[in-house]
Amino acid sequence: MLNRLRGAFDPYILLLLGTVALASWLPARGGFAQAAEGAANAGIVLLFFLHGAKLSREAIIEGAGNWRVHLSVFAATFMLFPLLGAGIAAIPGLPALVASGMLFLTLLPSTVQSSIAFTSIARGNVAAAVCSASFSNIVGLLVTPLLAAMLMHGQGASLSAASVEKIAGQLLLPFVVGHMARPLVGGFIARNKGLVGYVDRGSILMVVYTAFSAAVVGGLWHRLPASQLALVLGLCAGLLGLVLAATWGLGRAMGLPRADAITLLFCGSKKSLASGVPMAGVLFAPAQVGVVILPLMLFHQIQLMACAVIARRLASADGD
Repeated sequence: MLNRLRGAFDPYILLLLGTVALASWLPARGGFAQAAEGAANAGIVLLFFLHGAKLSREAIIEGAGNWRVHLSVFAATFMLFPLLGAGIAAIPGLPALVASGMLFLTLLPSTVQSSIAFTSIARGNVAAAVCSASFSNIVGLLVTPLLAAMLMHGQGASLSAASVEKIAGQLLLPFVVGHMARPLVGGFIARNKGLVGYVDRGSILMVVYTAFSAAVVGGLWHRLPASQLALVLGLCAGLLGLVLAATWGLGRAMGLPRADAITLLFCGSKKSLASGVPMAGVLFAPAQVGVVILPLMLFHQIQLMACAVIARRLASADGD
């Protein structure tokens, strides 16, 4: 069991925690804060360009016909999760900062890389996972801001003309351009996966640093004590457990083949850190972003650890 947990733990979470610690001790201020924000914005543009360029059109076409799986993943991601998030946010006595972060977490699209990876490990339908996860991310660029504007208007989320323009220019346009440029850059990306990975993760770390710097300058750790951090951790674990049980049960109730049920399980239970961090930066005031993405960072690690163990067990059961 210890070896399994070691394999499930993503070293990237240490970098995220280190970035939060750095922002807490040495937050960006003044001119440096403006420069850091500019670098973070440039990194996000590059990040979404790479995401678009990595998207395989052939794999999407291959898995596109499995509409029952795709609709189920969409329902889990953008209906079940938000309903649970709204329920959590309505818990009497729940601190407002915790409620906001938990609700925003549930509005995000699914991940791409980890959904596909865990589906493959568990011997699920990889082609359908590529299609479902990619579709979730593309649709999420539009659906997540709309849901946030509807459900979180009183908690600081704003879908103004300026934010729509920023989402289109900073997230959607680079994604589309990257995908169109795939014939030109796809080979380079395939040959340099390590370098692309550094750019991918480095962009997120930069955004996390700028977000938490602004939050720390605004008094984050005076407003969010250790007891509330523990509460967020417990809520994230409970939320993931509920969705894992619901998606697996839905797959069985629908009579999906085992491979498709596995795809639904992993694609329908994830939330994307790569999409969530830049979206929070667009939708919320700078001082709020660090608070809003904290539950997402915790949920990210919990989902990786839990799904790594589940994927291995499903693979072992399939081989029996």
